[in-house]
Amino acid sequence: MRHIADLIVGLFLASIVYGIAVTGVSWHTDFDAVTTIDLSLWALPKYTLLSAIRCSAAYCISLIMTLIVGYAAAKSRSMEKVLLPLLDILQSVPVLGFLPGVLLSFVALFPHSHVGLELTAIVMIVTAQVWNMTLSYYSSLKSVPTDLQEVSSMLGFDWLMRLLKLELPYAAIPLAWNSVLSMAGGWFFLIPCEALTLGDQEYRLPGIGAYMYVAIAQRDFEAMVAGVVAMVLLIVMMDFSIWRPLLVFAHRYRLEDNMLYRDVPLFQVWVKKSIFFRLFQRFWPTMRFQIRAPHIRIPGQFYIVGQFCFLAVMMGVVWGAVQLVTILQHVTFQEWLFLLRGVGATFLRVLCCLLLSTLFAVPLGIWLGVRPERVAIAQPVIQICASFPAPMLYPLMLQVFFWLHMPFFWSSMLLMLMGVGWYVLFNVLAGAMRMPRILGDVLRSTASSRRDVWRYFYLPCIMPELVTGWMTAAGGAWNASVLAEYFMYQGKIVQTDGIGAALSIATASGRMPLFAASLVLMVSVVVIINRLVWTPLYAFVNMRYKRDF
Repeated sequence: MRHIADLIVGLFLASIVYGIAVTGVSWHTDFDAVTTIDLSLWALPKYTLLSAIRCSAAYCISLIMTLIVGYAAAKSRSMEKVLLPLLDILQSVPVLGFLPGVLLSFVALFPHSHVGLELTAIVMIVTAQVWNMTLSYYSSLKSVPTDLQEVSSMLGFDWLMRLLKLELPYAAIPLAWNSVLSMAGGWFFLIPCEALTLGDQEYRLPGIGAYMYVAIAQRDFEAMVAGVVAMVLLIVMMDFSIWRPLLVFAHRYRLEDNMLYRDVPLFQVWVKKSIFFRLFQRFWPTMRFQIRAPHIRIPGQFYIVGQFCFLAVMMGVVWGAVQLVTILQHVTFQEWLFLLRGVGATFLRVLCCLLLSTLFAVPLGIWLGVRPERVAIAQPVIQICASFPAPMLYPLMLQVFFWLHMPFFWSSMLLMLMGVGWYVLFNVLAGAMRMPRILGDVLRSTASSRRDVWRYFYLPCIMPELVTGWMTAAGGAWNASVLAEYFMYQGKIVQTDGIGAALSIATASGRMPLFAASLVLMVSVVVIINRLVWTPLYAFVNMRYKRDF
């Protein structure tokens, strides 16, 4: 057993080192916009490893942003007023909406190497990962039970001890599940992030996303199947080595003694039995230290510098607004009507996605969450299904839809649903696993009907997470419309009415006025919906169903 553990952990560490080395080499190669993608099976492991490193780097950035932004928004009323509207705006911008500015900026900064393209891909993946993590973490911090806060105050916790001993443990389960979901969001947009198109210019990066893009364009069925298999193996390996141990660790912080996972993940056992772990323990002696919150005193000069920075940012915003108005003047009245019709069509699809997601996610999430053994069995399956990038299956699904003679207006909605239904399921599952089982036992022991248990126990317990799931799923659906409403299939463009299709058309043709108008309309509609629907609903649910037990 020990030799097997040494071999597996050694191969795992060697793959990480090799991937980092290959990534470093690719970053310093001479700039070539269209990198030749080798569709042979021997090149696929290298491409898969490069994509895994990009998504992992993007996740680390997203996690840091989540911990900082979510904490600031939850703890400071003034920061909350600024950050929440900013999050509303940024999460409503589709991944391709960041493409022109990010791509042109980084390519201009690094004109002679692939660093600019690599940074562009990582930043775009971050924009697909960070928002639901931040909203989940913010929601958890705002819903910490009052009695636990009072106990921490009685114990004399400063802000750092309160964060480490109460708030982070309380937010651990939703944050862990949303981390899995964020990685799935990164996989979802892997193809457009590695096969970038801006007007007539194409940019490709070596990775499994670009591999699948070229395989689909060349109708290489063998390469497409190989790419799907490689993607499944990568997801299974990451679940086995990273997410499964992380979820086990997070469930140590349940509010009850009932643990979800009573067994130790096999990979964790192998790590502890390997020689690498023993060497680490030998050369890294255990140190005991006390954590104290630093007393931060900001000199007056920093306030002056901050004011100047704020003024510079506001001047940049004003300049950008003026440039945007100038660009929008070139959009014709007929184009505005076309975009407004597209907004209506996409809005209808988003509503259908939320309805269908709720209908299957709420019963399934609660059915799984009330029994730890069910989650232990189903978690790897639903994680693999959620993490698999749906655009890789779009050619197969389109073939099925065409065989059924389904109009693309509605089949595009089903394509969107493949990528966003998991937002609701994972949040409901996280809420269901935090339900106090003693209350459910009391309701069942008092001969309450199943309807009463659902009305007075299940739904109130999951309601904060359900609203968070609706918010992130809605944002994900608007984002997914860019890929689901405009797709290259068998050498032809398959498209339908929608603002996502309009944005894809503008990106592919390089029509910046149409691109700007599409982006402005999409962001405006999503922000208005967030402010008029999701924000009041979230405030009501957080007040009405806060867990004070």
